[in-house]
Amino acid sequence: MNLFSRLVLVLLIPVVVSGCGVLAAPCRIASAGIKMVPIIGHAAALPTDACAAVIDP
Repeated sequence: MNLFSRLVLVLLIPVVVSGCGVLAAPCRIASAGIKMVPIIGHAAALPTDACAAVIDP
């Protein structure tokens, strides 16, 4: 394989797995854990919720 074909393969990987729920799982798991914290959990989990929404709309 030459350098160009390797580069194309590396650049195509995100396109192939975009929208994959498996990639959003770490964000969703972290969000669920943060939401268990009383009072501030839901507000603190907003960034992780946004992360999951971007990966898997």
